[in-house]
This record gives sequence, structure tokens and C-alpha cells, in this order.
Amino acid sequence: MYRLEEETEADWWEVEALYDLCFAPGRTALSSYRLRDGVPTIAPLCLCLRDGDGILAGAIRYWPAKIGTVDILLLGPVAVHPTRQGEGLGGLLISESLGEARRLGWERVLLVGDTPYYRRFGFAKLEHVVMPPPTNPDRVLGLELKTGAWAGIAGPVTRAT
Repeated sequence: MYRLEEETEADWWEVEALYDLCFAPGRTALSSYRLRDGVPTIAPLCLCLRDGDGILAGAIRYWPAKIGTVDILLLGPVAVHPTRQGEGLGGLLISESLGEARRLGWERVLLVGDTPYYRRFGFAKLEHVVMPPPTNPDRVLGLELKTGAWAGIAGPVTRAT
């Protein structure tokens, strides 16, 4: 039994500790973090998944970003505690948050990740979207929440201001 809730300010340190546990120590040096610096998250899409005892099992965050004047959602990070991996919790976090993003009127989502994993959610390589270096262009993936939302969108991803 799990509870899916919007992340609160009180959850911040616990979520950060989960990200530290699940990702390399230098995670904040990644180029995607430059797009997040000083930018508030999209709070209704930042979710915590807790078990029946209230222990954090997983978390997901979203950030606003831009390509030119076009608003995009930047998904990530998403993490599941190592003792809970393999239970489908990452998929649950992604599916539920994408559904909420669609309900809130967002049209497109971008992430940096592994195509084989994210393909099942509908993500595909974005050919003309450029993340800050040193991002591998093969890992720049997008999802349309509205049909045609990525059509004609090209250029560098920048911070939302």
C-alpha cells in the first residue's frame, strides 16, 4: 500500500537524500541542473510516494524550461529507493505525474534519459532540441501531451525566467 502525495517543503531534505542515494555524487553538476538553478519546481507535479509506514519509496520532480519562447516541462529527477526498485514504482510516478501535467494543460515534456526505459511512456528522441553540453544528444527525449506539440520546436533548451 502506497500513498502518492504532492511534495511539500517538509519533504525536501528527505527527497534530496533519496536522490543522493540513487544517483552519482556529482548529480548536481549535470547540465540539466543548470536549467533548474534558481527556478521553482512545478509543485503540483512534484510527487512523493510513501509506504504504509510513511517511509519515502520514490519521488519525481518537474521544472519549467524554454526553447525560444515555447514553454516545456523538464522531467527529472525521478528515483525509487533501491530496496523498492523492480516494483513498478518509477512507472507509477511517471504515469501519474504525466497524467496530471496533461490535466494542467502542459503540452510537451523533455527529459534526459535512456530511450529503452522511457519509450514505454511515449518518449522519443528529439532531433532538433539541444540540451546544454555535455549532454549526449541521443538521450534528449520528448513526449507530446498534446498531438503535434513538438512539431517545429527546435533549438537550445534554456532556463525559465
